[in-house]
Amino acid sequence: MILDGPRAGSGAVVGALIGVAVGVGVFTFGYARGASYLTDDPAACANCHVMEDVYVRWMRGPHRSAAACNDCHTPHDPVGKWTTKALNGLRHSVAFTVGSVPDAILITSRDRAITERACLACHAAVTEPIRAAAPPAAHGGGGVACLHCHADVGHR
Repeated sequence: MILDGPRAGSGAVVGALIGVAVGVGVFTFGYARGASYLTDDPAACANCHVMEDVYVRWMRGPHRSAAACNDCHTPHDPVGKWTTKALNGLRHSVAFTVGSVPDAILITSRDRAITERACLACHAAVTEPIRAAAPPAAHGGGGVACLHCHADVGHR
């Protein structure tokens, strides 16, 4: 069956739109160095200029020899890690695209809770007496959160 009339060109238009969308997506992924975010390399975090200073401070800080960005800023289980990377990547992509990137990067409440759990996991022996006395706020208790006093410890 041969189509003519208005419906005949609709397939070509849809195909062209899909092609343009895929092309823009591939270009953007390459331009933004998207593949680097699939690694655990901390240098990927410095792909955007607003993170360069944070990266330099991490390189000079005490955690450089013990932890990379993903160790503190993503959950330690694979599903949680990749979900967090995807959510943060989407949020960051939107912010860069619409030009709403703040000069000072602020951690979200969700990411703060992830970081708190990472602190407690790595420093369990040190924090156990504190947690026993007053569970940290990140764990539903009324105690003080690690980042309350140690906000800049990872990238001082």
